[in-house]
Amino acid sequence: MSAIDICQMTGSDIEIWNQYVNQSSDSTFFHLAQWQTIFEKILNHRPYYLMAKASDKVVGIFPLVQVKSRLFGNALISVPFAVYGGAIADNEAAHNALSERAVELANELKVDYVEVREQQRSEFASPDWQEKNLYVTFQKELFDNEEENFKAIPRKQRAVVRKAIEYGLTSEWDTNADRFYAMYSESVRNLGTPVLSRKYYQSLMDTFGEKCKVLTILDKGVPVSSVLNFYFKDQVLPFYGGGPAQARACRANDFMYWELMRLSVAQGIKVFDFGRSKDGAGSYRFKKHWGFSPQPLHYRFHLINTSSLPDLSPVNPKYQLAIRMWQKLPLPVTHILGPVIARNLG
Repeated sequence: MSAIDICQMTGSDIEIWNQYVNQSSDSTFFHLAQWQTIFEKILNHRPYYLMAKASDKVVGIFPLVQVKSRLFGNALISVPFAVYGGAIADNEAAHNALSERAVELANELKVDYVEVREQQRSEFASPDWQEKNLYVTFQKELFDNEEENFKAIPRKQRAVVRKAIEYGLTSEWDTNADRFYAMYSESVRNLGTPVLSRKYYQSLMDTFGEKCKVLTILDKGVPVSSVLNFYFKDQVLPFYGGGPAQARACRANDFMYWELMRLSVAQGIKVFDFGRSKDGAGSYRFKKHWGFSPQPLHYRFHLINTSSLPDLSPVNPKYQLAIRMWQKLPLPVTHILGPVIARNLG
């Protein structure tokens, strides 16, 4: 077997990195090389995109980003602001070489820990790393026609969607993030969560083009909900979505996900990825009502300068007061303060 060399991705490596991502059966949208620019230029974090090569051929990749702040600590994460990540490799030797280099890098950077967010537990994963079972993901294969997909929705949720359709809501694809940001930022404020900047969401659309599209729902011409979606291979991932309080009255969010599902089938999409939720949370129950089954996510940690696993989850009791205070802030204030906090949460 050829020796494994580990190097960092440079600008000239982007094409071969993405070629590897696109041909791998284990890759996700969050492995794409363009994320490095988002992390570095928009969120001001330092990326370390590791490549494993054997005889000048790419045999593995490991996207890592250092997220460092006084409030939330110092970590090396694969991949922050994402639900999936981790190393992808052709074989155990390449995977081990990438993991060893990641730990070396973590020690060089003096981070508290390394966090790897795997959709599926790697067959090469080291037993020395600790695993935290907090999140699940929801994915479902779509039928190739609208009628079967509608029938596949459980009866109670199907009735809700039918009412939303009868209400007369309509949809539009947006060419920028303006309407989306206005509604999404209000939605997360109401949940007590800081929002990233409008520039971040617009940069996603600009950077990924047709792989990142916004669908907005309207009630008699008035926007009532919106969702930013990622497209990868034959999958659609509605990643950021929500609406203001009035969205509930007209079932705008229910219509939004059905409309996205319907339009995705027309585009040839095979898999609807509803994304991650915390076990038992409101979004968890919402996705189960749609007939999606939870699948555990495997988040692994290698502790460096800490003795305990991190807990930045909003269900952590120590954040409850801050969440309640945030919910009361005027929306324009959250647009100013939110990005400063949110960029450090990872």
